[in-house]
Amino acid sequence: MKKTWILVANASRARVFERQAADHTLIELADFVYPAKNLIDEAAGGDLTGAAGKGHGRTGHAGTQFEPQIEVKDKARANFAHQLADYLNQGVTERRCEALLLIASSPMLGEIKPLLSSAAASALERAVAGDLTRYQHAELQDRVERALQLPN
Repeated sequence: MKKTWILVANASRARVFERQAADHTLIELADFVYPAKNLIDEAAGGDLTGAAGKGHGRTGHAGTQFEPQIEVKDKARANFAHQLADYLNQGVTERRCEALLLIASSPMLGEIKPLLSSAAASALERAVAGDLTRYQHAELQDRVERALQLPN
């Protein structure tokens, strides 16, 4: 059976497991925690005000041009998603896994999937929206199995 990795994630925590072929036991490979301080510092670039940028408009006249405002939490989620996708992409590239299963909160799932390399996207067998990050041991095992049985 294929070496299968399962990512369980939300915007601040993620865990990667290898699923054992015989009994589907989950062996934890990595645990990622994105600290709240990093959510603010990295996403805001040190600017906690979230103010729009000012500058010259397209006409070249002095004035104010506002850049789209992006929520700090959205930038932080995107940064974390990049970190997770890089880990998964590397695992597939290095042939440490042959199949991927993603179980992540809806916003994270939407952030991670487009960041997967073509090889990792080909290895992706299932993506399920849900947050299982708070569960441990047997309860996590049971909830992963149930999530993977849901219709696509």
